[in-house]
Amino acid sequence: MTAHVAVVGGRGKTGRAVMEAVRARGVSARPLGRAELRATVEALQGASAVYVIAPNMHPDEPAFVRDVLTAAHDAGVSRIVYHSVAAPYLPEMPHHLAKAESERLVRGSGADWTILQPCAYVQNFVPALSEAEPALVVPYDPDRTFGLVDLADVGEAAASALTGSGPDGGALVGSSIELGGPARVSVRDVARAAGSVLGRDVPVRRITSSEWAAGPGAGLEARERDWLVRMFDYYDDHGLVCGPLGSQAVLGRPPRSVTDALRRELA
Repeated sequence: MTAHVAVVGGRGKTGRAVMEAVRARGVSARPLGRAELRATVEALQGASAVYVIAPNMHPDEPAFVRDVLTAAHDAGVSRIVYHSVAAPYLPEMPHHLAKAESERLVRGSGADWTILQPCAYVQNFVPALSEAEPALVVPYDPDRTFGLVDLADVGEAAASALTGSGPDGGALVGSSIELGGPARVSVRDVARAAGSVLGRDVPVRRITSSEWAAGPGAGLEARERDWLVRMFDYYDDHGLVCGPLGSQAVLGRPPRSVTDALRRELA
């Protein structure tokens, strides 16, 4: 069987970016979703490495990660790259805390592990910016700062960790690496960057997390809606700062700016 990289969650936004970057290195990549994970050991047979992305806001991410780690061990896959988050130990945000516990499991798995901790993506704003009348409406202070990172850079960093290629790919085993963009930016900065790309003003409007819960979030399951409200409330107080040094070390270059990422995404 030809060796390949398996990407758990490979059909989602992040997984597609990882697979594209892996394939750009001449390595085969296979997505594993719900159907394949019904028989995870069989799905992982022949893989040289596995990238583990849990479903967004999963109700029990540590259990999900534990199952994948067990299956990877049984399938003989020794290289694990786990998709965590910047600042995982934040009790104010349950989904971050779940990733902190999952990191503990990865470190104790006995595998050759790497943990990537990306900040929020620039791409999270692209759907709103692609509307006929682009605008950014957020349930937190639009002047709080974030280390927004280009998803393509995250994919490239993941590919280096999975294949051992790139500037420091072979040295990434046993490393936990924060992936931030080149500068601290606010939602208002994103709007300005988008305006320069689109050639028009992009308005910014703040709503409360309660207004979000009664509006855009009303159709979500109660637990997920509550977790997101808690995330927005944390952002309102603190933003989510994440520096560029980890990204630059893995990529061998500065991470892409918000403007550069939006120029590509909104072309």
